[in-house]
Amino acid sequence: MPADSSSQARQTSYRYFLAFIAIGMSGGLLGPALPHLADATNSSMGQIAVLFTARALGNMLGSVVSGALVDRLPGHRVLAAMLLLLAAGLAGVPLAHSLALLTALVFVLGFAEVSINAGANTLLLWNHGVRSPPWISALHFCFGLGNMLVPLLLVAVLALSGQATWTFWLVALWALLLIAPLWGRTSPRSAPARDETRPPPPPPDAWRLGLFLGLFALYVGMEVTFAGWITAYATLEGLAAGEAALLVTLFWLTLSAGRLLAIPLLRRLTPWMVLQLCLGLGLVSALGLTLDWLPLTAVALLFGLACSAIFPTLFGLSNQLMRMSGRTTGWIFLAAGSGAMAVPTLAGPLLEWAGTRTFPLLLLGLLALMVAGLVILRRRVSRGE
Repeated sequence: MPADSSSQARQTSYRYFLAFIAIGMSGGLLGPALPHLADATNSSMGQIAVLFTARALGNMLGSVVSGALVDRLPGHRVLAAMLLLLAAGLAGVPLAHSLALLTALVFVLGFAEVSINAGANTLLLWNHGVRSPPWISALHFCFGLGNMLVPLLLVAVLALSGQATWTFWLVALWALLLIAPLWGRTSPRSAPARDETRPPPPPPDAWRLGLFLGLFALYVGMEVTFAGWITAYATLEGLAAGEAALLVTLFWLTLSAGRLLAIPLLRRLTPWMVLQLCLGLGLVSALGLTLDWLPLTAVALLFGLACSAIFPTLFGLSNQLMRMSGRTTGWIFLAAGSGAMAVPTLAGPLLEWAGTRTFPLLLLGLLALMVAGLVILRRRVSRGE
C-alpha cells in the first residue's frame, strides 16, 4: 500500500488505534491487579515485584524479534499473531496459581505488547509516510486511553463479581475481536527507493541513529521515573498519602490529553518546534520543582503535558530523517525499554543516599541531556543537507 491519507489508509490506521487500546489496557492492568495476583499465588509484594522484571525482559526481546518479523512477513499477519498471543497470556494469568507460571505469562504479555507496539508504529509510518506525525500522536493517545479505561473496568468487575478474573478475560476478548479485521487487510510496505510520492530517504548514518536511540532511551526513562517515583517523592516531602497518590493520576491525565492536542499542533508546526516546546515546558516544570516555585499538583500537570508529544514526535521525525524498517523500529523500542529499566533504578538509590532534592535534579539532568542531543541531531542533519 502506498503511503497516503486515503480512505483505505485511514481505515487501516483506525484498526491500529483499536489494537493500541488493547495493549494500553493490558499494560495498565498489572499494577491495579497486583494485590489480587499476589493473593492468587500466595506471594508477598516483594516476591510479586518480579513480574515487572519479567515484563521488561519480554519487552526487550519482543522489540528485536518483532522488527525482524515485520520486515520479512506481512505486517498485519504479525500483528494478528501477537494479538492472539496477547489474548492467550491475558486468559491464562487469572488461572496461574504459582508465581513461576505467572511470571512466564507476564513475560509473554510483555513480548506481545511491545511487538504490537513496534509493529503498529512501523506500519503506520509506511501507511502515511511523511504525513505520519499526527497519526502517531493519535496512536499513542489510544495507548493512554487504554491505560485510563482499564482501572475503571477493574472496579466495575470487582463490584459485580468480587474477583479480578473477568477483567483479564474481557481485555483478552477485545484483543481477539481485532484479529479478523486486521488479517483480511493488505499490509502496508516500506516505500521503495523509486517511489516518487515521497522524498528519497537520506543515506544511512550510524551517528544519527545513535542520537535517536539515546533520545528515546532518555525520554522513556524520564517518563517512567516521574510516574514511578513522584508519589514516593511527595510522601517524603511531607504530602499526605492520598494527595501524593493523586499526582501520578494528574500526570497521566495531561500526558494523554496532550497527545490528543498534539494532533492538530503537528499539522501546523514542524517536529523540531514541537520538541522544543515540550522540552522547554519540561525544563520550566522541573525548575519549578527544584526551586519550589510551583506546587506539586502544578508540576505533575505541567510535566505530563511536557512529556505528551515527545515520543510520537520523535518517532515521526525519525521517519523523515532515516529509512524506517521494522528492524530500526525494534532498535528504538529496545532503547526505550533499556531506558525504562535503567533510569528508574537509579532514582531509588539517589533518593535513599542523597535525599529528596536529587529527584528534581535528576529530571533536570535528563532534560538537559535531551536538549543537548536534539541540538547535536539538528546540527548533524543540517550538515548532511
